[in-house]
Order: sequence, then C-alpha cells, then structure tokens
Amino acid sequence: MSMHIGQVVLAGGGNRCWWQIGFWHRLNEITPISTNRIYAISAGSATACLLFTRPGREGAEHALGYYRQTLEGVNRNVYWENLFSKESIFPHHSIYRGALMHMLVPGFEHLKSAPEIHIGLAITPPYLNAHFAVLTGLLAYNLEKHLFKSLHPRFGRALGFTRRFVRAQDCKTPDDLAELILQSSCTPPFTPAMVRDGQAVLDGGLVDNVPIDGLTFDEKLVGNNKVIVLLTRRYPLPDIFIRKIKNLNVLYIQPKTKVPISSWDYANYHLMPITYQQGLNDAEKSLKDPIFMDFLREDTSLV
Repeated sequence: MSMHIGQVVLAGGGNRCWWQIGFWHRLNEITPISTNRIYAISAGSATACLLFTRPGREGAEHALGYYRQTLEGVNRNVYWENLFSKESIFPHHSIYRGALMHMLVPGFEHLKSAPEIHIGLAITPPYLNAHFAVLTGLLAYNLEKHLFKSLHPRFGRALGFTRRFVRAQDCKTPDDLAELILQSSCTPPFTPAMVRDGQAVLDGGLVDNVPIDGLTFDEKLVGNNKVIVLLTRRYPLPDIFIRKIKNLNVLYIQPKTKVPISSWDYANYHLMPITYQQGLNDAEKSLKDPIFMDFLREDTSLV
C-alpha cells in the first residue's frame, strides 16, 4: 500500500533529526509515502534534503559515515584553549557545513524532481541589532521551551521575530543550499551570526520549531488536507495525535521516548546511529497505532 500525503512538516532539532530520518526510511519501506510539499527548519531542512538527494538507508549510511570519520578526534563540544587564537571555540559550523556538502553534492540534481522543500528562517526584529536579537531570541526560546514545553511557542513572534520560507529548489548550487540550511540553523555561539538579503537571520525555531505556519489548504492537491508532522523531542502529549489546522488534518508523531542525543552534541558520535535506529523502531510501532492506521486509510481528500 502506498499513500499520498499533501504536505509534510519536519521540526528542527539538530542531531535529534536522525530520529526523523530513521522514521521516514522505515515508514517508506512499509508504506511508501509521496508528498507535494515539505516545510522544515534547521536540521529538519537538512533531513528533508538528504531524504531526496540520497534516498533510503544508503543515504543515512553515507551521512553517518562522514560524521564517524570527521568526529573521530572530537571529544569535546567546546575548546576554550582557542579563546585567544584564530581557531574556533566551537567546531560545529565547519563540521556541519562539511556534512551538508557531503550529503548534497552527489544528488543535488535529484531535488528538481523532489517535493517542494520550503526552508524556514527567523528574521530578526528591526528594532534590535544582530547581537541583541541573538541574545533576546535565544533567551525567549529556551525559557518557553523549558518552562512551558510549548508545542508551538509564541514568545518569538511576540518579540517581533518573523518567518520567511525559501524553497530549496530555488538554490542554484549545493553551496547555496548549504548556506540556506545553515541560516535556518543559525544558533550562535555554535554558528556565526548570519545574514540573508541584508536581513539578520536566526534558527527558524525562534518563530516556531514545528513550522506549521507554512501550511496551506490547496484543493488541487491529492490528499490535500492530510499533513504528517515529525517532531524530534517529547512533549506532554500522546505519541500520535491529530489536530485540525487551517482545514487540514494534521497528524503529529513524536519519539516514543526521549532521543539519546542532544542537538549540538558532536562529542558523542555513537549516539547518532542509535537515534537513527530509534526512528526505525518507532516507525514500525507507530504503523500499528489505530490513529495512524485510520489516518492513512481514510479518504480525507475533502473536508
């Protein structure tokens, strides 16, 4: 059985997004899924691109192989001895860019026939300079995340951060696409401050780490009102649940247990394949869930 889902949303989460990759791979091995559009931010956008530039488990093995080799000598996430040198205190930006190029270059042309991949950025408020925007945005994001565990946070928008989506397919080269993904993942001090078209940008999660704000109801789409959202962290909600948003039936799926790796942890490579395996396992279990099974079976092309 194959299924067409109008739109897919991939939350951000850094290394936690290995769970998404594993989930998608196993889901498509059992029930192939096609879609028209993907909305993603931060490392979720890297996930979206990897799924189509390097399809299937071979793509995961290819990417994990890069990290295994590159992180072999990385045993810390912070190198304070570089504080007064030209070397970076945080090794993440260069490693992440290298991984993106490793994943994107071989299959970049495949994106032309892939679903539209819309990558979300957070545009900083005009009343804040770049440095204060970074500090304010990250403080608000972490406060709401840890205190309220909000599925769709509001603090960022209340402070004046706005969303911009850019299509991956509008990038002319792998380098352009890697830069776009890095902008969507911009989280100082792990990455430098970044600018797009003269505007300071930050990690798309500062507006909403689960970018449903891009979703639209389109009567022309097959399976037009079906949406699958893959989260990367646990919320105080059921493992699988459905919400009605913009005349859309939105199915949320979260990891069944907390994934073992943190978003910017490059010192524990061994947790990456474990997180990927957890995604594979969770997909297998989720397909036995009545809510998921009914969602896939139901003819919900009309609301």
